[in-house]
Amino acid sequence: MDAIAVRGGRPLRGTIRVGGAKNAALPILCATLLSDGESLLRNVPGLRDIDTTSALLGFLGRDVTVAVPEVRVAAATREARPEAPYELVRQMRASVLVLGPLLARYGRAKVSLPGGCAIGARPIDQHLKGLEALGATIEVSHGYVIAKAGRLRGAEIVFDLPTVTGTENLLMAAALAKGRTTLINCAREPEVEELARVLNKMGARVEGAGTTTIHVTGADELEPFDHAVVSDRIEAGTFMAAVGAAGGDVLLENAPLEDLEPVIVKLRHAGLFIEREGSHVRVVREGPLRAVDVTTAPHPGFPTDMQAQLMAMMCVAEGRCVLTETIFENRFMHVPELCRMGADIEIRNNTAFVQGVKSLSGASVMATDLRASASLIIAGLVAEGETTVRRVYHLDRGYERIEVKLAGAGAQIERVRLEGPP
Repeated sequence: MDAIAVRGGRPLRGTIRVGGAKNAALPILCATLLSDGESLLRNVPGLRDIDTTSALLGFLGRDVTVAVPEVRVAAATREARPEAPYELVRQMRASVLVLGPLLARYGRAKVSLPGGCAIGARPIDQHLKGLEALGATIEVSHGYVIAKAGRLRGAEIVFDLPTVTGTENLLMAAALAKGRTTLINCAREPEVEELARVLNKMGARVEGAGTTTIHVTGADELEPFDHAVVSDRIEAGTFMAAVGAAGGDVLLENAPLEDLEPVIVKLRHAGLFIEREGSHVRVVREGPLRAVDVTTAPHPGFPTDMQAQLMAMMCVAEGRCVLTETIFENRFMHVPELCRMGADIEIRNNTAFVQGVKSLSGASVMATDLRASASLIIAGLVAEGETTVRRVYHLDRGYERIEVKLAGAGAQIERVRLEGPP
């Protein structure tokens, strides 16, 4: 079993390159199902979720070549199999993103329900409601969504609440629907905008992505694409929080500054210097770290995917802060592990009260989800002694060789092999 061993006390100094955005790459890979041609996706991170999606596309009938940082999805050479089985979907919730493309392209789809997640339930009712509005008939039976349709037809769809994957699934379905579709109360995340850029390259007409209302004019056929994925805003934010906790001076290559504005505002208030240098961003923290309050919210608010990392940083800040989680009900599972390291955190319902302490102590801790893993590594960077973060298979879903990148900036960190149970 792999683990990450961190010995704290070293400031970070040097250069770290930010990789491609996993949460943008996954829906774009699913969009290759909308075309019969060969598509090329560049700047792809080498992550387990990318491999899982590639395996799913292979099961569905496409030949996929993964040669990170590129993924090539070949033209369809055999009959499509529009069914996504539980064995693949259970590995990654984003697998549900094949539902819209399969239904739009082949007129039928059978996709396993993705189930819950450690950080909270994330139902797909908004996906199904939208596909029905486009003309699909849908049955949920024995753990599968079974959808059928002739050619989908444009419609006006109002989401009950913003949903990133719901917006993406319906964007892809509408790209091959006849006529014009209007999506209202859409998710505004940069990854939705990135998918829209790709669909426009393929021949659909998508207007308004990045706002709450998106208009899609479908095409009769869509073309393959060649596209480089944007940089990962959450990975960049994680490294910024690491500098904030450990101190130092780091140049983040290809960091998407505009997409991180809600995070950067808070980090600057906490005492970090963050400025653009060409296509890169310099992050410096030399003085004291100040406590800041945060409430997570859908984009353009503070992202829930950065809450755990900011909390780890706040554990050693001066003063007391309040962190309120509004997106997922179980997203404080890293708190007991941080407390094992000496953090002073009190949880009341969906709010964490963090009193900064002078120092943390290294300990053996257990990661519970992807961002929790990153928060424990950040805590380890500033803790006295050695921290061992177990269950890093969570980490490998969203961070490509994070230990190598941090070591290149001076951290004493390595991947180790542990014997025994996880």
